[in-house]
Amino acid sequence: MAQGHTITIEQGEQHVRVVHGDQVLAETDRPLVLRETGSPVRYYIPAEDVRLDLLTPSDTHTVCPFKGTASYWSLPDAPDLVWAYPEPKEDVEKIKDHLCFYEVEVS
Repeated sequence: MAQGHTITIEQGEQHVRVVHGDQVLAETDRPLVLRETGSPVRYYIPAEDVRLDLLTPSDTHTVCPFKGTASYWSLPDAPDLVWAYPEPKEDVEKIKDHLCFYEVEVS
């Protein structure tokens, strides 16, 4: 990691729910909580708790020097709504097979 840049990943017990319009896209009681310097707290949701059948893979890919290359998925009215790191870097390998949304409800 770059000097002064940290990423921590903890097993969370929060209830995390993702709703878009009137559809529940994801719901879990076992998110990974990722804290990264300069970024908001992100909740990575196990793939089996995400309605992947509602999402369409996107052509978008971004590269994070700390986490690796992200792939994105979209809804018809919400492009690149969710992302994941199919092959995360070793330091953050826990997020493999987890997806992250921009907007989540946490309780």
